[in-house]
Order: sequence, then structure tokens, then C-alpha cells
Amino acid sequence: MADIQTAAGKMLSQDELYENASQQYGAALQRLASIYEADPEKRTDLLQDIHVALWQSFESFNGRCSVRTWVYRIAHNTAASHAVRQRRFKQQMFLSLEEAETARDWNEVERAADNVKSLDRLQQLIRGLKPVDRQVILCYLEEMDAVSIGDVTGLTPANIATKIHRIKSILTRKFFKGGSDAD
Repeated sequence: MADIQTAAGKMLSQDELYENASQQYGAALQRLASIYEADPEKRTDLLQDIHVALWQSFESFNGRCSVRTWVYRIAHNTAASHAVRQRRFKQQMFLSLEEAETARDWNEVERAADNVKSLDRLQQLIRGLKPVDRQVILCYLEEMDAVSIGDVTGLTPANIATKIHRIKSILTRKFFKGGSDAD
């Protein structure tokens, strides 16, 4: 079992490493799962698979990379495997009743619905990217630098910068021109 020493000299067990990573990166893992899986039930299963894989992986974690890099590498690999196994279904996202009730007027409801549609559209376009491009843009959206993204994907920082620029251009064009993810 992997034991990693903290700055205070305390050794962390597999369970402690997982617990710390889960607390620190839980929200990012949820965002990652939502990009890889549109169906809420399958997304929950994917997130659970990511957490299981993460916990299992900490048995062999040796500290050669940062915990953040390790978490993203495991999460992306698990999500990519999931995407290969799953058949994608298109799903339309609607405004929830809670959002409609809390809205002050119909203009606010329409804006909220437009925001939900825009986010859904962007997620749909990202889902349509090749797995490595999806990894790069998701890491970028999580504000990782090129070196860290390279640790996760195995690409060079220069290659990552080029990919990010191209992916952003493609997503922008498809988003505003209504192009499908198959364009």
C-alpha cells in the first residue's frame, strides 16, 4: 500500500489519500463526469466508477507526480473508457421546476433556460471531441497549466497550447454557427 509523507512528516494511507483527493477535487470530478456523460443516471455511475478507480489507484501512488495530476489522469482514463463502452443518447435539458419557481419574471426564466441550453450545447460539443482533445480542453477549463495537462495526457506543452487554441476555435465556430459535433 502506498504511504505518502506530508510536510509535517505524517504518512498518509491509501484511504487518507483518497479522502483528501475526493474532498479537494470532488467538484472537478463531477464536472468531468458531466462532460463525458449526458444521462444523469449514467453520470452518477461514471462518477462512482471514477471514485472507485481513484481509491484503487492510490494503492500504487508513489508521489512521482502531484496528487492533482494523478487524480486527473485516473479520472480521464476512467471516463474515456466509459465513453468507449457507452452508446450516446441525445438528451434535451429543461429548466427545473425549482429554477422556474425562484425566477422573478418570465424574462429571468427565459435567461435561465437559455443558460442551461448554452451549457448543454457546449457540453454536447465537448463530448463530440476526440478523447485526447476532450482531456486537453477539460483540463484547460479546470485551469491547469500546460505542464500539468502534459502530465495527464502525455503531450508536450507546446502541442497542448496549439491544441487548446484549435479546440477553442472549433468549439466557438460550432457553438455560434450551430454546427453539430460531427462537423
